[in-house]
Amino acid sequence: MKNSKKVADSYTHHVQILSQSSLNGYRRLFGGRLMEWIDIVAAVVARRHCNMNVTTAAVDSLVFKKPAFANDTVAIDGYITYAGKTSMEICVETFVENLDGSKDPINTAYVVMVAIDQDGKPAEVPGLILESESDRQNYEAALRRKEYRKIRANENF
Repeated sequence: MKNSKKVADSYTHHVQILSQSSLNGYRRLFGGRLMEWIDIVAAVVARRHCNMNVTTAAVDSLVFKKPAFANDTVAIDGYITYAGKTSMEICVETFVENLDGSKDPINTAYVVMVAIDQDGKPAEVPGLILESESDRQNYEAALRRKEYRKIRANENF
C-alpha cells in the first residue's frame, strides 16, 4: 500500500450562493445541482488523497433534510472516512450557512470513489491515518456501510 495520509490532508470546503441557475420551479435548490456539487467535492477529496484521477462508484444516503432557497449560502464539506485497496469513501455534508454564521444541515451523502491509473484501470490508494476518535468512529461506520453495499449489490443482480 502506498504511503498513508491523514483525513485532514484531503479535507475540502466548497461554498455557493444560490442563484437562479441552481433553483427549481419552487425557487429551491435543484436536487440534481446539489448532487453535482456533492460529486465534485467528493472527487476533489479523493484526488487529494490518492493524487490520481478518480471515478464515482456509488452514492449512499442522499437524503434532503431541509430546502435551500434563492440567495442562501450553501456550504459543502468533504472528508475521507475509509481507504481500501483502490476505493475510498468520502463523507460530504451540506449546510445552509445563515448570515449569523450558524449552519443548518440539509444533506449528508457518502460517496465511494475509485482511483484510476492512466489506462483507466483501478489503482492502489494510500492508506488512511486515523488521528482522532472521530476519525476512528467514521472509519468503523464506513466498514459497516461497505458490508451493507456488498449485500445490496448481490441482491440487485
